[in-house]
Amino acid sequence: MKKLLFLLVFITLVFACSDDSNSNDDEFGVCIDETLINLETPCPAVVAPVCGCDGNTYNNSCEAVNWSGVITYTDGICD
Repeated sequence: MKKLLFLLVFITLVFACSDDSNSNDDEFGVCIDETLINLETPCPAVVAPVCGCDGNTYNNSCEAVNWSGVITYTDGICD
């Protein structure tokens, strides 16, 4: 009985301490690399939306990578 109680307390603590917030981590780890950010990089005014691993939609891949430091993205808007 004590083992069951310990297990229930442990599981409760694990879920209570988990962070479900939208962070800069994708499912494999880090999503934003701040060393990639260079706001002086000229990006074309072309609208070809990409969905960043952070869940934000960017006008194009140049803006995602150079202005926000997004490491991975997919073509199209985010859901």
